[in-house]
Amino acid sequence: MNMFIGEGIVFGLHTGGSDMKQMPAREPDFKTACTWWDDLPNIWTPIGWREHMLRFSVLWNGTVFGRTNLNRRTEKYDNEDIQLGFAPHWTNWWSEWSHSYLRHDDRQVTQGWVDHDAPVLWTEWTRDGLLLRQYIFAHVPGGQELKTGIEPLFAWIRLTVHGICEALPLEEKHGFNLLLHRPHLSAGMSPRDNIQIWAHGNPKDKQFAIMDDYKRGIFAYPRELKAESGAYDARTGLRILEPDGRVRLAVAPGGKDTTAEFIEPKNEDSRPCHRLYLQMPARKGASVDVLLPILPCDRKIFDQELALGYDKALKESGAYWRRITASRTSIQVPEREVNEAIRHSIRFSNVLSERNPDTGKLCKINGSWVYANLWTTPGAMDLAMMMDTFGQHDTVARYMDIFREEQGTVVPPGEGFTKHPGYFSTPALYKSIDWLSDNGAVLWTICTHYLLSGDREFLKRFTDCIVKSCEWIKDMRAKKGHGGYEGVLPPAVATDACTKIQAVWSVGWNYKGLCAAVRILKEIKHPRAAEFEAEAASFLADYDKALRDKCRKMPTWTDSRGKKRRFVPTALAGDEKQESRHAFYLDTGPLFHVFAGLLKADDPLMKDTIAWFREGP
Repeated sequence: MNMFIGEGIVFGLHTGGSDMKQMPAREPDFKTACTWWDDLPNIWTPIGWREHMLRFSVLWNGTVFGRTNLNRRTEKYDNEDIQLGFAPHWTNWWSEWSHSYLRHDDRQVTQGWVDHDAPVLWTEWTRDGLLLRQYIFAHVPGGQELKTGIEPLFAWIRLTVHGICEALPLEEKHGFNLLLHRPHLSAGMSPRDNIQIWAHGNPKDKQFAIMDDYKRGIFAYPRELKAESGAYDARTGLRILEPDGRVRLAVAPGGKDTTAEFIEPKNEDSRPCHRLYLQMPARKGASVDVLLPILPCDRKIFDQELALGYDKALKESGAYWRRITASRTSIQVPEREVNEAIRHSIRFSNVLSERNPDTGKLCKINGSWVYANLWTTPGAMDLAMMMDTFGQHDTVARYMDIFREEQGTVVPPGEGFTKHPGYFSTPALYKSIDWLSDNGAVLWTICTHYLLSGDREFLKRFTDCIVKSCEWIKDMRAKKGHGGYEGVLPPAVATDACTKIQAVWSVGWNYKGLCAAVRILKEIKHPRAAEFEAEAASFLADYDKALRDKCRKMPTWTDSRGKKRRFVPTALAGDEKQESRHAFYLDTGPLFHVFAGLLKADDPLMKDTIAWFREGP
């Protein structure tokens, strides 16, 4: 299979004039496409285990962010989390830490994946003629599937001298400072300031205030930590203990010529953080291993994991990931980076899932740190567009059952709606912000999964659910007096702006889900197939009439050639002005008509919308 990125034509100029001309050109390749956008800065990467309630996030600079109170399902683990920073050895480690950590990604620290069955992330620094690396992967004892969702979860971390510059005089030893804090980072949507360190108050000089907060202990680990013994022992390692005896962190035994010193805040000369200073020989291949549990861990369980060691834990993790990601579908393209994106996307999707310890139910979530709940519409896109496409059919079926079990338990997010047995929604325990699109997205995912997998047992379990969801669409379209266009789904929340609108996003997903359902019901000769096929035709006709009426009332604008064009709205009724000014206009706006099947791509309204994004005022 080959994959190409880009358009088949480019626009060029006559050498002797200003007229534009379509000129055939060679298809841009992957290398060319990589020059179109920079890599995202300030990223974090999920590291964890399928269906665990908690997971690690590794920041671009190697910081391990073990946030444990992420949502209402994990509130019981509040104040058990940790932020573990890594500062390569430096004469003045505080200067190194404050100048590299307390700023945004400057691309001096790089990351990538090890070619292994388990997801092993590496982070790399260049210091003092050495190439230093941190490797990290997650492990559950035994490398087994989870039964409760809150089994002990560990991050194995290997710090190593990956390479040396022989032309430079090198020190005999080199290493890392490991800094233990309470989590004190937040995330935002500004690409230039998407990771923020909490500053005390609202100072004029934020950087100075943050440094001051560090010195005053605002970000200190919430409890006193003690080294079990005074110094590292190659036979037993070095454990860092909580006041109740649980283990917070350990340096693994076996480090030849390794030294480890745990420095408590009171000895840090007004720099109150717990610090673990590790050193190893400054020669290629030297390494030291660190074991970090997601929660402070019982000594017996921790010691069993520590005795297993990095290499055996990695072998178990590899076997586990090889098993749960196995598929008869194989997609390979010439571009290595695309293959890796596919491989790791499948892994991420598995990590972003939960097994609820109280109910045993399985559910997807959207993020490892931020968005650690479920937005059902993009969650459905993950399952249908990615996981089913890549042949991960068992995984998709695994996470759809909760929608069947909880269908009809949530009131749709709009005025005048009541509970209806057919409405698919985010399960209440995982709720973030309900969108009216959720019903259609789940319905479409159910049908798409069957069409791609051919799983008759799955379809048998879901046929009644499909019919009830179609009934909900029909009943809601019949509603009158809701203040919007009749024959269209009533106004409701469509995005995180929470405005009540008749949005193309809501309408499109439900229409697409209905059409997919009709296809399935016709295939199995269901007695109501013809009824819902007629409903889909009526749905399209009513919406098309309403949209064109709305667009006739919308303002026009003039393109660069003097042609008058319509501004196509993102909604037919409600407070759509706010959403039309937001980025939602791009990702949940009128261009969605084409994917939803509501308009053809060559419809004049779609051409006007494309022109708006390319040259609109």
